[in-house]
Amino acid sequence: MAAAVMARGGLRYGPCRPRLRAAGARGGLPWPGLGGGRAAAGWGRPAPGGEVQYCAELVRKRDYEGFLCSLLLPAESRTSAFALRAFNVELAQIKDSITQKTTGLMRMQFWRDAVEEIYCDNPPHQPVAAELWRAVKRHNLTKMWFMKIIDEREKNLDDRAYRNIQELETYAENTQSALLYLTLEMLGVRDIHADHAASHIGKAQGIVTCLRATPYHRTRQKVFLPMDVCMLHGVSQEDFIRGKQEKNVRDVIYDIASQAHIHLEHCQNVQGYQKMLSSHKHRNCCTAEGRAMNSFSFTCVSVFFKGRYKRNYLDDYERSAKIARIYSCSSGLF
Repeated sequence: MAAAVMARGGLRYGPCRPRLRAAGARGGLPWPGLGGGRAAAGWGRPAPGGEVQYCAELVRKRDYEGFLCSLLLPAESRTSAFALRAFNVELAQIKDSITQKTTGLMRMQFWRDAVEEIYCDNPPHQPVAAELWRAVKRHNLTKMWFMKIIDEREKNLDDRAYRNIQELETYAENTQSALLYLTLEMLGVRDIHADHAASHIGKAQGIVTCLRATPYHRTRQKVFLPMDVCMLHGVSQEDFIRGKQEKNVRDVIYDIASQAHIHLEHCQNVQGYQKMLSSHKHRNCCTAEGRAMNSFSFTCVSVFFKGRYKRNYLDDYERSAKIARIYSCSSGLF
C-alpha cells in the first residue's frame, strides 16, 4: 500500500483530446428535467444542479447500500460521493446491458477517454462525467484509481468464472478498494494505514458482492464463483444453476464468505486503525466496514433464498446507521 500512497501526488494529466460526446455511453436513466425521448435522442445540459440529482438518483436505484452510506457522510462531501458511486454504477452496469463484448469495450473506452478529458478540464457533456469533474477539482483526486477501476471492469467483460479466490480478490482490490481510496481522498485522508484498511474492506465487499449476485447469475445460467473452491468440494457450476443446497454446496459458500470475514479481521488489526477512526472526517471507514459486515451477514443466511427479498428502505437505512454508529462509538466518535 505504500506505493499507493506515493502515487498520490495530485492530478495526472494525459494528452488532451477534443471534447468528447457521449455517443454510445448511455447509463439507462433519463436526465432530470428532460423527457425520455429527448434524453434518448441526444445529450443536452440538464437544469442547474441536475447532475447532482441525476447521480444521486442513479446510485439510489442501482446501488442502494452505497446510497445509504453516502448519506452518512459529511454534507460537504456528499455530492462528490454520489459522483464517485455513480461513476462506479455506470461501469458496473455495462456488463449486464450488452450482448456483444465489442459494445462493452466501446463504452469502457468512452469512460477512459472521459477521465482523460476530465483531467484536462474539458469534461464531456454527460451528467456523471460533469459532476465527477467537479469532484476531481474540489478534492484533487488521483487519476490512477479511476483508470484501475475502468481497466479491471473491462477485463471482467469476459463471462467466465474466477479461477481462484486470489483472482477474485484482485478484481475486488482494483474496483471496490480503488473506489474506497478515492473516497478517502475525497474526505481528505491520505494515510498508509487508512489505505491498508480500505484495501481489506474493499476485498471483503468484492467477495460478498460476488456471493450475493449468485442467485441473479443463476437465472442467467452463469456462475462466477472461484473454481478452485468449487473443485475442492466437488461442486460443479451446474449444481449452482440448479439451485442445489447439499452440504458441499453450502461449504463452498461458507469458505468464500469466510475469506471475506478474514479481510474484515485484518482491517481491524491494521496498525493505527483505531487512531485513524478517532477523527470525525474518517467516519466513512466505519460506514464501509458496517456495510461489509451487513452484506456478509445477509449473504450467509440468504444467498440461496428462493423467495423475493422485499426491501423495507427505512429499516435498511436505520440498520446501516446503527451499524455505523456502533463502530463509531467504539472509537469515540460520538
